[in-house]
Amino acid sequence: MKVGMISLGCAKNLVDAEVMMGSLLKEGFEITNENAEADALIINTCSFIDAAQEESVDTILESAEFREHANSGQALIVSGCLSQRYRKELPNLMPEVDAFMGIDQVEQVGDIVRQAVGNRGSRLGQAEEKPSIDETKRQVAELTASLPGEPLVDIHSRPDYIPAFETPRFRLTPDHFAYVKIAEGCNHPCSFCIIPRMRGSHRSRSQADIVQEARQLVADGVKELNLISQDSTYYGLDLRPGHRANISTPERFNAATSELPANASTLASLIRELNGIDGEFWIRILYTHPAHWTDEIIYAIAECDKVAKYVDMPLQHIHDAMLERMRRETSGQYIRDLIGRIREGIPGIALRTTFIVGFPGETEEYFESLLDFMREVRFERLGVFAYSKEDGTKAGAMESQLTDAQKEARHERAMATQLEISREIAAAQVGQIKRVLIEKKANAEEFQKATMISWEHGHIRSGEGNGVVDIGPCLIARGEADAPDIDGRVLVRGDLPLGQFADVRITGHTDYDLIAEPAKPSDTQ
Repeated sequence: MKVGMISLGCAKNLVDAEVMMGSLLKEGFEITNENAEADALIINTCSFIDAAQEESVDTILESAEFREHANSGQALIVSGCLSQRYRKELPNLMPEVDAFMGIDQVEQVGDIVRQAVGNRGSRLGQAEEKPSIDETKRQVAELTASLPGEPLVDIHSRPDYIPAFETPRFRLTPDHFAYVKIAEGCNHPCSFCIIPRMRGSHRSRSQADIVQEARQLVADGVKELNLISQDSTYYGLDLRPGHRANISTPERFNAATSELPANASTLASLIRELNGIDGEFWIRILYTHPAHWTDEIIYAIAECDKVAKYVDMPLQHIHDAMLERMRRETSGQYIRDLIGRIREGIPGIALRTTFIVGFPGETEEYFESLLDFMREVRFERLGVFAYSKEDGTKAGAMESQLTDAQKEARHERAMATQLEISREIAAAQVGQIKRVLIEKKANAEEFQKATMISWEHGHIRSGEGNGVVDIGPCLIARGEADAPDIDGRVLVRGDLPLGQFADVRITGHTDYDLIAEPAKPSDTQ
């Protein structure tokens, strides 16, 4: 039996897709890239913000329409956050879907596929006249605009699944890098976010289990381990005896960490043990929360030579009034002090962050304070979201909602501000020698990827000022400051082995990328 897969959304969702594919292969299914040939097609959906949700709905409906012409007997299965969030409503709105599965069911995907395929044939002769795609989109839009904020899930009201080393997995990333999920779920009360309702409370994997997976990945030739979760800095705190979830503020978090026994698992202890694994590879930490940084984490990153000197820390805003409305549990002064501690403690660190503009109640004064903060701190990497009103969130019910025009205007101003900063940061690196990971050969399509957006990292590159230049045949690489798919690139003119580290000399730059050539032996002496 052949199964196809379309996976949408973030890296954490991608790991779920890898687990589903691994489970299917273990049970004897065949994975196909040709969707028309598949006996079942799984669409792994995202429901983080309205644009991601719209993409998921469009993909489901387009796949159902394609099936009518290419393979009418194909079973259509929807997994991931959209079905988790709207379990009770989607089956009525989308009768063309044969099975909906939630986050807790990823390892049971084989049974679900068999049942869906078995039922598809009998449904073919019994299907009533279905609404048009446009009508279904309209109904889904109405639904998601009016649903109450209760969690809607397949199995549990709050999922509790998390993969383990023994979990079958088929990696969908290139051979040279992998995502390692260290925890699942989130305990934060951010007023704009629906993730805790979809993904459940924070739950960490054991440190030994993560290290076992990392050793295997490095033995398989992986050169970069990207540690992911909803809140990586919270890692391990839920494993302590008598764990309580209400320690999200910096004060409570630091008090809890100070009471941990010496052998407790924390992000610092995890990266120190990973750093001890033999081999040449990077460890990259993604998705940290500012409220949960400790001096110990800063010391560990500085001391561990395999940990990329890179911080992914979404801040969302800097003005105290906005941080309070967003329920971010941090103040503007706390954030400034933390950035100072990180930059002082980890020389050469690259800071990546994300901001939300156009949040309910954001005045022109508050927005200008954010632009001033961007100019003051000069983040090496930065993404911008125009606020997305999500049903079931406290922010969605707030007064003082801004218009779409206001949100978009502020989005463009913030992107323009960061564009100038990015140009200056790139220019300052010309002449430097950098260690990079060679990814692939460039092609015309790669050079057109100037406008980039991630559902969890915001708008990365503005359409204005793409900075595309014709430098001829080259390789695409990434430095320590460049996480996969969300940050800049290093365009290398020369011939170097793919999937390996190399030293390059920066010779130029575009608005967001660096241009380089292989370093000569004399450059690195």
